[in-house]
Amino acid sequence: MTDDLTILIIEDDPDVALGCEQALQLEGLRTACATSAEHGRRQIGPDFPGIVVSDIRLPGQDGLALQRDLHAIDPELPVILITGHGDISMAVQAMKDGAYDFLQKPFAPEDLVDVVRRALDKRRLVLEVRALRRQLEERDLLAARLIGNSAAMVRVRGLIGALANSAADVLIHGETGTGKELVARCLHEASPRRKGNFVAINCGGLPETLFDSEIFGHEAGAYTGAGKRRIGKIEHANGGTLFLDEIETMPVPMQIKLLRVLQERTLERLGSNTPIPIDIRIVAATKEDLTVLAEQGRFRADLYYRLSVATLPLPPLRERREDIPLLFEHFLLQAAARHERPVPPTPTGRIQQLVGYQWPGNVRELRNVADRCVLGIEAGSPPFGQPQGDTPRPFAETVEAFERALIADALRRHGTLARTAEALALPKTTLHDKIRKYGLGD
Repeated sequence: MTDDLTILIIEDDPDVALGCEQALQLEGLRTACATSAEHGRRQIGPDFPGIVVSDIRLPGQDGLALQRDLHAIDPELPVILITGHGDISMAVQAMKDGAYDFLQKPFAPEDLVDVVRRALDKRRLVLEVRALRRQLEERDLLAARLIGNSAAMVRVRGLIGALANSAADVLIHGETGTGKELVARCLHEASPRRKGNFVAINCGGLPETLFDSEIFGHEAGAYTGAGKRRIGKIEHANGGTLFLDEIETMPVPMQIKLLRVLQERTLERLGSNTPIPIDIRIVAATKEDLTVLAEQGRFRADLYYRLSVATLPLPPLRERREDIPLLFEHFLLQAAARHERPVPPTPTGRIQQLVGYQWPGNVRELRNVADRCVLGIEAGSPPFGQPQGDTPRPFAETVEAFERALIADALRRHGTLARTAEALALPKTTLHDKIRKYGLGD
């Protein structure tokens, strides 16, 4: 099927244009018309979902020059040229220059339909390949930024991929230090809004007295000291993503004002009565259970349901211990580059200490540990000193978590089952059973 693609007909003769449109529309194909090369070129971008049928002789710029311009925008865009009797030599040269095909006037409707269908099939294949490449690039980008091979992180990356191209607002839930802002940025950068601004607001760090001015902006003279117009955070995010961090800390009066903006998708600057339409995606983040806060009257239930069209839970680091060796290595490299120090060796037992620790500060705390290791000041501090305020874990759970992380790290380092078994001094059958037990072979 090709009826979701458009055939743009560029023809200044209304009778020829109408004849082409009718022949194609009778076949269930979608058409659009332009009467000049300039008019047609304005409708075409790099991933134009369709093809072009253009007369060679047009007022102003001719079809040959148009073809060159279009191929500068998108070299794989099929352009079919319509020629008069005296234009054959030009059409042949145009095909050498990349035109898809040409039709000589007068031509039968079925000839037009046949060449258009072939061009549409080619265009569909090109667009599908491009879409697949973008998906692979986005997946690779996510894997490079959201590090970890645990099932929990695979689920997080899958959710980001599923939500990125939607317009749905998203609520991210996770403990402090789990990477909520990083996930919000990944959502933004993988979405069609990536060219717009990503505007982050820490709701807990915004004084109530400055809320209206910071969030909505103000006009000159709106209050004492307002010497000039200020664009607020929401308006600055127009066309992009607004990230509301620690949304649970926003006072209820502010929640009411925000809810109205999100429902109506308009705002008014302080000191103005003119509504400004906004087109933003909201990504909010919280470490609390907002339904509990709503029951306690500390968070508006209607705002919660407005924000949580889709929810994205982030696992704490203690629930994905097999990712700790890979994350630590990554943070060591980053810290060494940042502090201009060599990457320190990893002493025997360090990974065991890292994996066995509870990580109350999650990934952020692990990054800080990597910094201290690079700076040589890690001794005596968690997880290498006495854990502070750590809750003991059941012995069997601790052993399994350590074993799983150790095997995952060895598999990553050595690649094959045989080399990993040799490095761990385990029989291959035993290692194979443990890989199956911990789900590490997926």
